[in-house]
Amino acid sequence: MRITSEPFGSVDGTDVTRWTLQRGTVRVRVLTYGGIVQSVETPDRDGVPGDVVLGFPDLEGYLKRPEPYFGALVGRYANRIAGGSFVLDGTTYRLARNGGPNCLHGGERGFDKRVWAAEEVASGVRLSRVSPYGEEGFPGRLEVAVTYTLDAEGALRIAYRAETDAPTVVALTNHSYWDLGGGTGQELRVAASRWTPTDGTGIPTGEFAEVAGTELDFRAGRALDLLLDHNFVLDGGGPAAGLYAPETGRTVTVETTEPGLQVYANPELGGVALEAQAFPDSPNRPEFPSTVLRPGETYASTTTYRFGTR
Repeated sequence: MRITSEPFGSVDGTDVTRWTLQRGTVRVRVLTYGGIVQSVETPDRDGVPGDVVLGFPDLEGYLKRPEPYFGALVGRYANRIAGGSFVLDGTTYRLARNGGPNCLHGGERGFDKRVWAAEEVASGVRLSRVSPYGEEGFPGRLEVAVTYTLDAEGALRIAYRAETDAPTVVALTNHSYWDLGGGTGQELRVAASRWTPTDGTGIPTGEFAEVAGTELDFRAGRALDLLLDHNFVLDGGGPAAGLYAPETGRTVTVETTEPGLQVYANPELGGVALEAQAFPDSPNRPEFPSTVLRPGETYASTTTYRFGTR
């Protein structure tokens, strides 16, 4: 295992560092700006290494084009909150409406646009920051730590932890776009029998719909040949999803403790985001798994990406 760090520019006078984690044939680069996974290099079936996530070679690229959230650590709340507001313990909290009429991915300046503190840990790097009370409208002073490690097999593990001093809502994820060498010609498998239909702004209606007999049935794995921006309700009990590129033979398998997987596939970008996360708009949907965090509790979530070939 090899861990190194190097300067990677600055944002508003704050230095940004790039960390490189390498174990065997897998090399991952993480930025302290936005907790961004800048690159993940893995070999194809012929042993030729290549980057399998979309990103930019320099910091300027991320600053100029933040909207796709390439590789970013997303929070305080990943995905959408309807109308940019929610009620918690009788108090209404107003958030930015940066995604149409809704709050998207934590607001105008979410976790993806912050510079994080970093320290080396066993097999990886730990990023941390304190999100003050009222940041982007969210209650509670939130202490957050996100640890990126490579295990003995070269799998990338992202572990999230957070604690608060007042009741709040939390939902974190990584927004990497995966391109294993086939773009949207890749084959996708999602272990989900249901999904959450949405209105025209991406907010769930509250219904849990079956994927059987629809174009959203990816349980057996098939070509990813349509535009997607959908939350799948994971069945649990095994890997959440898998991606395969017939051209290169590369595979990535996603394992997570989260209940949902937002799949965003846009042919214009050429990759697919597999965002393991809470359901969209959970703060306004009591029928969804709760995303409320209270003092004395610890938010803990883990997502692992395993790489291979066939």
